[in-house]
Amino acid sequence: MTASEARQTLIFEDNAIAAALYGEGDRTLRILERELGIDARARGNEVRLVGRAGSVALARKVLEQLYGVLRSGQSLSPRDVQGAVRMLRREPDVELDDVYQEVLADVGSRHRITAKNLAQRRYVELIRELDVVLAVGPAGTGKTYLAMALALASLNRHEVSRVILTRPAVEAGEKLGFLPGSMTDKVDPYLRPLYDALGDMMPFEKWSRLMERGVIEVAPLAFMRGRTLNDAFVILDEAQNTTSEQMKMFLTRLGFDSQAVVTGDITQIDLPSERTSGLVEVLEVLQGVDGIGVMRFSEEDVVRHSLVQTIIRAYDRYRSPSPPRPRQVPQRDGEDPKLA
Repeated sequence: MTASEARQTLIFEDNAIAAALYGEGDRTLRILERELGIDARARGNEVRLVGRAGSVALARKVLEQLYGVLRSGQSLSPRDVQGAVRMLRREPDVELDDVYQEVLADVGSRHRITAKNLAQRRYVELIRELDVVLAVGPAGTGKTYLAMALALASLNRHEVSRVILTRPAVEAGEKLGFLPGSMTDKVDPYLRPLYDALGDMMPFEKWSRLMERGVIEVAPLAFMRGRTLNDAFVILDEAQNTTSEQMKMFLTRLGFDSQAVVTGDITQIDLPSERTSGLVEVLEVLQGVDGIGVMRFSEEDVVRHSLVQTIIRAYDRYRSPSPPRPRQVPQRDGEDPKLA
């Protein structure tokens, strides 16, 4: 071991929880090795860490805190381990229990839904504190999914009497008129992601029954015009594809005892180039207005496949303007280049 290396040994009291912490094939330790460049070896309830002092200290903190998360009765996935490393690297003082411990929604018999990182935790707190929240960021950051979980949790607690999920039916390279069937059949594909999220949170029989009773409504944004939405939790998804008029119309539908969450990714606008995105505009219009919160996610907050972050960064690099090349002044024979 060189002078710059450190060695630490952790001993866990509960062998069963320690085994769950290591994961199948010690995958948790392999993730720490890959993320932090250390050597991690487990034997029974002991883990030996060897590597740079700072990396070893961070690995120890990750393992100790994740052990506490498991002791509280929660499960642990490889993605949670990666998220824990990144959270503690960015904010060393954070306590993972504060992020993971509270269940956002216990809806039906599916599973418990919790925040996966600090950004998601702040987003949850913002929705709980304010009646209107605008969430902007790339795909995979949980903007709509978490809002839906909180909406269904509010419904279960009888804080609202209905949940309304809406999207603008904007064509993204394909024409609605070319799709077969009635208008309902044509707009249904645009709403399918919302149905998929509902199915992930509760049994099909339950949410389909709630939809039949009008307790849960999934509808195109155009169907919101002229309505007053009282005692409701309303979510506008894909809001980057709203026009200025549609966004104003939606926000002014909000009635008594209701709240709204607006989500979108302003890098994926499908409107014609001459139209202004309602989401882009409303971020400026409502800037600094009391009672309205804005949550901005980045690619670091993506909780999907790890390649999604890489893809987003690649697109950002591709779309960013190239730095201008330095202007070269042609020289004449015998001329001092400093004076050219």
